Amino acid sequence: MAVLAIVLLLVAAYLLGSIPTGYLVARWAKGIDIRQCGSGGTGATNVLRTVGKGAAIAVLLIDLLKGLLAVLLAMATWPQVLALAPDLAPDWRPWILMLAGLLAIVGHSKSVWIGFAGGKSAASGLGVLLGLAWPVALGAVAAFGLTLALSRIVSLGSIAAAIATMILMVATGQPLPYIVLGGLAALYVILRHRSNIERLRLGTEPRLGQQSTNHGS
Repeated sequence: MAVLAIVLLLVAAYLLGSIPTGYLVARWAKGIDIRQCGSGGTGATNVLRTVGKGAAIAVLLIDLLKGLLAVLLAMATWPQVLALAPDLAPDWRPWILMLAGLLAIVGHSKSVWIGFAGGKSAASGLGVLLGLAWPVALGAVAAFGLTLALSRIVSLGSIAAAIATMILMVATGQPLPYIVLGGLAALYVILRHRSNIERLRLGTEPRLGQQSTNHGS
């Protein structure tokens, strides 16, 4: 029963992360399929360029909340899991929280509801960090904000935040499962930005306020 409870918890975390916020907001606000507009992504950046500032802020906050709630759900249900398996080692808790957070991040970019499309998982990843290691989350936000202020390129800010996350997880002495999460999530977010990295190399990545005509950002 404990194994089933853990599996259900992790599935719930993935499904929560899979809620296609940007897709739903764009449908509601403009009646469009965000996947067919701008960069084709469902994240806040494409919503900003395609729908508008208010919609983008809503998407950003909800996507962040998805990651945070996935972690809080795992924390809240852990006592019930232990009740089903009292012999389960307490050391399992951070690993389960790590997996719940990671699945929420993957769910955001590979949403089962819209054909496994999605965004880049930066906002949902920040929500996971807020739930597990808020000092690291603040450091990631600082890295993003500083990079964005200097470059006005959102994707570059997200990549900088991902790199900062890996470093800060170690520097702040987080538990091993969280360090593993930081590394895996950061690498995943960076890989999701492959097309952006290529455009950065070519000097064609749009800056904040510019329209994107390339798919995949």
